[in-house]
Amino acid sequence: MNGTKSIFISAYVTLIMIAFSHACIKIVGGVESEYVMAWLGVIFATGPHALFFMKLFLVSTARTSANLNTLVMLGIVGASTASISVLQMREIDWLPLFYAVVIGLGGNLLYVFWYSRFGRGDNPLLRIGNKLPKFTLEDPQKNEIKSNAFIGSPCLIVFYRGNWCPLCVAQIKEIAGQYKAMVERGVKVVLVSPQSHENTELLAKKFDVPFLFLVDKNNEAAKKLNIASIGGTPTGLELLGYESDTVMPTVVMTDAKGKIIFADLTDNYRVRPEPETYIRILEENGISISS
Repeated sequence: MNGTKSIFISAYVTLIMIAFSHACIKIVGGVESEYVMAWLGVIFATGPHALFFMKLFLVSTARTSANLNTLVMLGIVGASTASISVLQMREIDWLPLFYAVVIGLGGNLLYVFWYSRFGRGDNPLLRIGNKLPKFTLEDPQKNEIKSNAFIGSPCLIVFYRGNWCPLCVAQIKEIAGQYKAMVERGVKVVLVSPQSHENTELLAKKFDVPFLFLVDKNNEAAKKLNIASIGGTPTGLELLGYESDTVMPTVVMTDAKGKIIFADLTDNYRVRPEPETYIRILEENGISISS
């Protein structure tokens, strides 16, 4: 199923941009009055989602609403407008109908309610109160780092998909902004991705904070923890050096004894913990600023 999703997201983002651009060209270029409403319907059905994806990559956004209600409603309005207009034409132009109904509304619904969801349920390995399971990662020098190395201090472990995921990068930016608060509480921050050491190093240099940027080689730790997303990387990113397998965004917090005190196993890749959540969990578990 993930293979289908990886193809879908690459194709959908491309097609939504094409449809929106084509509609704008039609309207600006001066289309016959009979076709104006149909192409305006395309703009309503595809434009908001095209702008949504542009915003994800241009603006630091760590989370969105779960169901993107406004985008869905605009998709319905646009598809309805285009459909009514096309059906009233003397000679039906099927292209705006295809753009608005199939690419706009249909793609929109698939993206929000199918692609964005992982469909994962309870994970017995990462329940609060459990000991952090054993797994192995690699540091920038490709040395093995065992998970028991995180025992001895409170730890915030973030499994992220890679530099290609704008929401993951924005989430890390938020955590980097809490660097001082983490240090004051003696918290070790560990950022883990299955991407290459080269890409991980680029991210580490971007934020320049003394966090542990580690690599989960071949996604082995993610598989062991049951948080792997096999074939979850969008199609085409392999050309940029990313593996086809990735990880479902996951946050785990442990105390100094290695006991899990918080776990966020989001079922929607666009929904991440609010940054203040981490400090609240630390305080609730008696991990406060060192005197």
